[in-house]
Amino acid sequence: MDTAWMDIAAARGALAAGLLVAGVVVVALLVGAFVLGIRVRRREPRPPRPEEQPRLPDGGPVREVREQREPAEVPKSDHRVTPHDLPAHGNIPSRPSPSRKRPRWNRGDGGSFGSGGTGGT
Repeated sequence: MDTAWMDIAAARGALAAGLLVAGVVVVALLVGAFVLGIRVRRREPRPPRPEEQPRLPDGGPVREVREQREPAEVPKSDHRVTPHDLPAHGNIPSRPSPSRKRPRWNRGDGGSFGSGGTGGT
């Protein structure tokens, strides 16, 4: 009797059993992840009800306010000025400008660094 076929069949049976065990492990992990997701979802606050939703103010929607701001001047110094040298460590707020005129760029200026303009030289 030739036992080579029996050895091959036994090896294939072990492979099939290994695949079956791996499949059961994957299914168990998926079920565990699903159960964990349900637990996390139950701990989250519920969605707000319609009466708890934000409402518009009585005066209607808030509109944009356009105003010009005066820049905060950097103090003149003979040495290099760092943010720690500025009053309030550089956190001074700007103030409203009495002028309502918007600043415009000079003709021929690019408006910003690298904008492709000819520059104001």
